[in-house]
Amino acid sequence: MKPYPPLGILYICSHLRKRGLSAEVFDSTFSSRQELWDLLRKGPPSVLGVYANLMTRPNVVEILRVAKESGWRTIVGGPEPGAYVHEYLTAGADVVVIGEGEITLEELVPALGSYRFEKLHRIDGIAFRAPNGSVVRTKPRDQIKDIDTQPWPARESIDMARYVEVWRQHHDMGSVSLITARGCPYHCRWCSHEVFGKTHRRRKPVSVADELEWLIDRYQPQMAWMADDVFTIHHGWLFQYAAELKRRGMKLPFECISRADRLNLQVVETLAEMGCFRVWIGSESGSQRILNAMERGVTVEQVQTAVALCRSLGIQTGMFLMWGYEGEELSDIEATVEHVKKTDPDIFFTTVAYPIKGTPYFSDVAGRVESVKQWSEGSDRDFRVRNRHSRQFYRFADELLRSEVELKRLGQKPDTDAATIAALQSGIADARSGLQATVTEVEA
Repeated sequence: MKPYPPLGILYICSHLRKRGLSAEVFDSTFSSRQELWDLLRKGPPSVLGVYANLMTRPNVVEILRVAKESGWRTIVGGPEPGAYVHEYLTAGADVVVIGEGEITLEELVPALGSYRFEKLHRIDGIAFRAPNGSVVRTKPRDQIKDIDTQPWPARESIDMARYVEVWRQHHDMGSVSLITARGCPYHCRWCSHEVFGKTHRRRKPVSVADELEWLIDRYQPQMAWMADDVFTIHHGWLFQYAAELKRRGMKLPFECISRADRLNLQVVETLAEMGCFRVWIGSESGSQRILNAMERGVTVEQVQTAVALCRSLGIQTGMFLMWGYEGEELSDIEATVEHVKKTDPDIFFTTVAYPIKGTPYFSDVAGRVESVKQWSEGSDRDFRVRNRHSRQFYRFADELLRSEVELKRLGQKPDTDAATIAALQSGIADARSGLQATVTEVEA
């Protein structure tokens, strides 16, 4: 129960309205599938754009089916469709949008709305089927150079107040989200750059402060989520933004994501002064060998230093970790366990590496990737990588990590119950035994 509105869709909506086009948003967060079917079938049919990511594919395919049956012209975009153009066109999309959507939709919606399909060849950043059935890809769409020219997301087109209230009901803090930049210029091999490329385009500090001030006045939140890929990437910008908030007397608690190598004492002090209460860091592994293979561009020591800096200034830390990257061995898992124990973040989450089509990591393992479901029924997480450890192996790794960290934390408390300690020690022994027993098991 920590929902945030679909800012990408809302940016497209506000852009189209600014250009004089009629645009409405169906927000599925608090709606039922039947409500959407009723809307599509009632009509009158026009142009429907659907956002798709690697987890929502089955829903998107079903939406496209119902829309086409009801006479709609259909567009699909987002971070996944560009890697599966043929599949989405086959599933019912008339057009796949590749890259940023605003200017493309500005040109595309009138063409589809007037059935002027011959105009599609002149619209950059799309793919569609020619009359003979072949797939046509137009040239890539240029990125929007000055994102300050874009209107704010059309939050008033959805029930934005409900998002804030759900947060308030379940967490005693209403929350809002906003982005200050687009894109990430780093080269992590498993990360998709499908929409924004490896760009980094920032808004002016004053513009972001204006938006935050409006959000505070309009929705009275108690916190914010700064939804940038790397909020702290540009130190000069961060200091200017902090100064602008201070000038206005604004200090709303917030959380954000940072790379460890973009956190130093001045940056962390600035974050604390601004009201940051939690920083999320992509640690991924405690093995430097694996980090280098990922092309993360950070060291294990930088992660440990960054977390310690945040802790010293009262900022919580969350850590993302990834099992199963290509080449990982049992010694790398043990290194990750020791790393997390030493670093001691407030929260940590694990995932098993999954190859996203279009990334260098996917290319590395493509010859060994097998889907376990039909494309239209699964996602990029529904797969097997031949010759990789079994999923049970990574469940044991999770158990080992969590039990080891908990044991260390309890060991620092003199009043810890001996039975609790014994249970954790037993769990650790079982996890290690399980890892050893399954170390030779690989995906068939």
